[in-house]
Amino acid sequence: MTETQLKCTTRHVRLFTAIVDGDNLIPDGDHLTLDLDPDNEFLWPDEVVAKVNLRFKELVASQAGKELSDYNLRKIGSELEGTIRHLLQAGEIKYNPDCRVLNFSMGLPRKSELL
Repeated sequence: MTETQLKCTTRHVRLFTAIVDGDNLIPDGDHLTLDLDPDNEFLWPDEVVAKVNLRFKELVASQAGKELSDYNLRKIGSELEGTIRHLLQAGEIKYNPDCRVLNFSMGLPRKSELL
């Protein structure tokens, strides 16, 4: 692993080579931490958060033995963004109407009568 903290930031996913200690991130090249939807753009049922965490663990496991790099982190982050888009389109998550800025970053909500 590397001694420098690596990070990947997408619209709804932040990945860090760090561990969480209270409100602080402590750089740790042996751990990868996921911050899901930091802006609270979506409403997340617990079972859907579990699905995203499982997908995150699968993606991390697929990189086992490979050098941890910015590229690999971005690849994991992009895959998770795709998972989130799929969950939104499947109706498993919804936009949060109380979000600070409601910008429909993954497309306008779909209504079954319009499909």
